[in-house]
Amino acid sequence: MQVNWNVGFYKSQQGYEPVNEFIKNLPTKDQVKVIWTINLLRECGIDLKMPHARAIECETNLFELRVQLANNIQRIFYFHYVGNSFVLLHGFTKKTQKTPKREIKIAKDRKVDYIRQKEVTGKEAEQHAQKTE
Repeated sequence: MQVNWNVGFYKSQQGYEPVNEFIKNLPTKDQVKVIWTINLLRECGIDLKMPHARAIECETNLFELRVQLANNIQRIFYFHYVGNSFVLLHGFTKKTQKTPKREIKIAKDRKVDYIRQKEVTGKEAEQHAQKTE
């Protein structure tokens, strides 16, 4: 039986979805390849490995989707949230051999924010349920 993996997008409290914006601003051929790779993540989940995905920091549950079309190299950081879901956090065009630390920091900060938002939403839902009892 094949598991269906959910792939969601980080959204700031202001409603901004940085990975969607990143993808929209890519050349069309790059957009197609990025979306194809995201769909691979949906199909393969945690079994998706090199050359399409790799762990950036196993201890912090941070991974990257790896997309290359000719000389254009795109990276999208993501993490495994709960159950069968992933959250895409940050995308960027890679221009150096090594991934810049500032790009990793952006992804880590968004991961913390996403989890905090979910915790707040969960508490609000719990409080609402208690009020309606």
